[in-house]
Amino acid sequence: MSKKLLLKDAHIEGIRYFETYRKQGGYTAAEKALKMTPDEILEEVKASGLRGRGGAGFPTGMKWSFLAKPEGVPRHLVVNADESEPGTFKDRYLMEFLPHILIEGMLISSYCLGSNVSYIYIRGEYSWIPDILEEAIEEAKAAGFLGKNILGTGFDCEIYVQRGGGAYICGEETALLESLEGKRGNPRLKPPFPAVKGLWERPTVVNNVESIAAVVPIIEMTGAEYAKIGVGRSTGTKLISACGNINKPGVYEIDMTITVEEFIYSDEYCGGIPNGKRLKACIPGGSSVPIVPANLLLKTVNGEPRYMNYESLADGGFATGTMMGSGGFIVLDEDQCIVEHTMTLARFYNHESCGQCTPCREGTGWMYKILKKIENGQGKMEDIDLLWDIQRKIEGNTICPLGDAAAWPVAAAIRHFRDEFEWHVKNPELCLTQNYGLAHYADPIPAPTV
Repeated sequence: MSKKLLLKDAHIEGIRYFETYRKQGGYTAAEKALKMTPDEILEEVKASGLRGRGGAGFPTGMKWSFLAKPEGVPRHLVVNADESEPGTFKDRYLMEFLPHILIEGMLISSYCLGSNVSYIYIRGEYSWIPDILEEAIEEAKAAGFLGKNILGTGFDCEIYVQRGGGAYICGEETALLESLEGKRGNPRLKPPFPAVKGLWERPTVVNNVESIAAVVPIIEMTGAEYAKIGVGRSTGTKLISACGNINKPGVYEIDMTITVEEFIYSDEYCGGIPNGKRLKACIPGGSSVPIVPANLLLKTVNGEPRYMNYESLADGGFATGTMMGSGGFIVLDEDQCIVEHTMTLARFYNHESCGQCTPCREGTGWMYKILKKIENGQGKMEDIDLLWDIQRKIEGNTICPLGDAAAWPVAAAIRHFRDEFEWHVKNPELCLTQNYGLAHYADPIPAPTV
């Protein structure tokens, strides 16, 4: 049974309300933190090895340490709840059912960072969740955990919820800040980074919902104890949004020591693939990370089991590996069409591009049109090479990572499933009514030659 830190009380009726959360030990971490110095809290977060849970996996304590502290200038904490990555819904679960763990984490983090006014920027499509968060904020304020002179410490903290406009691009931290300021959500050029000039040109830390919630158990158990959970630099627990062709879709908390095979097939987690179908491929970290075939998902090229952590999933680089990303784990069985799925993702990124950078604005549209041609039996062999060339010219040539997020799925699909693309071109009528199938994607990888 995997250790649970964030979801340990998720089964308790009424846990979303302050009274029940408090009875389960809620806000004791905040009480402990408010007796510490901000530097002591920062050291605990550093010692924990916590990495950002929004996708990039950057060390949270290090990010906090970059925050500028000019004399007389306010600082801000902004929680990125613009969870728009296809296949990812873990933050929604936390906010909907355990809002107080986020509020408590924000209080501790705000105190550490010196933020008297903090914000939750939540995606527009989560229309019902702001009411839940605002209710939790009012409950915490009524109990003395928010507002003026919290618990007599002299520290003031207000938290506000801002509804986003429904744009994927606002999940990028600088576009989020632009939107929070009331402007169009276009990413900013960096530097300056938000830690120096962020919200209203004030020093700002932007962190994901899960990252801030994880601060609560870190303070409760100490950073050193938190770091003992997991393996290597993949410390603590991680929330995974599992969906696709699995028997038990949902949000799971893992300690990153389990194998991918166990996660997919064990009854504790996804419960296997329905109807006795075989695994074909998986996108393990949300739609922007590289898709991998079954034979590279369950084992590395060296024949070692693939584990559900940052390092193991990335083993082999993009040539044979992928990324943990945001933890949006999408499973595809043998009946799924890779070309169709890649086309769907390309359509999404084309629609969500802000249009600020020419490679992304134009390239995402070209990729979608070409993929649509191939999927509809109108493609040519040279279209596959053209797709490869376009994605290569998008990657690394845009202000923000949306261009990379659009390019990587296309590159990985061609890299690992080129024969499926070629089959669509060679069988223009058959591809309209039949899928390519499993082919060799589940076959064992030959042992590397020495």
